[in-house]
Amino acid sequence: MLTISQLASYAGVTVRAVRHYHQVGLLPEPERDRSGYRSYDAQAVVELIRIRTLANAGVPLAQVPELLDASPEKFGEAVREIDRRLGSEIRRLQRHREEIAELAAGDSLALPEEAVAYLGMLRDVGVCEEVIEVERDAWILIAAQWPERMAAWMADKRRQFDDPRMVRLYQLLDPAEMATDDPRLHEAADLLVELTEEWATRPQPDELAERTIVGLLDSFADHFASVTDRLQELLNERGWAGWTHLERTRVQRGPAGDVRPADPPAT
Repeated sequence: MLTISQLASYAGVTVRAVRHYHQVGLLPEPERDRSGYRSYDAQAVVELIRIRTLANAGVPLAQVPELLDASPEKFGEAVREIDRRLGSEIRRLQRHREEIAELAAGDSLALPEEAVAYLGMLRDVGVCEEVIEVERDAWILIAAQWPERMAAWMADKRRQFDDPRMVRLYQLLDPAEMATDDPRLHEAADLLVELTEEWATRPQPDELAERTIVGLLDSFADHFASVTDRLQELLNERGWAGWTHLERTRVQRGPAGDVRPADPPAT
């Protein structure tokens, strides 16, 4: 006859597991010896091994009693169903592994290859990592809404960087190294206005002018509030308002601060 510790050792489980199986009714409580200790026989070892095998195979404990008493036919059917369920669970876990791999991949999370290549180009031309991270998050939001448009938009963004002024604009924007009185902010505002005035003559994506998406994308600028707030002031002085979607204001100021009528709003 065996003690509970010996039973657990023979069956390859813990004493705690044996007590739990007693508690849920899987393993009958044995007779106790004269000293009040549980005393197990060989049949208890066999039953415990069967329970352990089923539990390790992923069978819910609530289903174990049914299988222990099932006929060979029913047992085989139940095992096949368990196998199907385990196969589904394996596929689910594999998808999770792929998602975790994407997380580890950084920029490629939720972004198409074209966007990842674009972010790589920003690094190649010396754009600071903080700005790249904000760009990445903004494009993740956009890609989730219009995945079918991303290839064309990324191609257009890359073409914009054929212009040295665009490269210079992005290189200037380094919030970690800029104060609100940094003269480079004036250069950045001038470049942004100059480029925007040229872009105003080209067709613009209607999707990116929609009020809700503009508000969401503008919120990314909050990461660099002190710098972007000052840049907004400088843009306003030059007759422009906005961030993601710049628009002309009714009044523009010349370089000397003189007020002159604004050009008609771009359409």
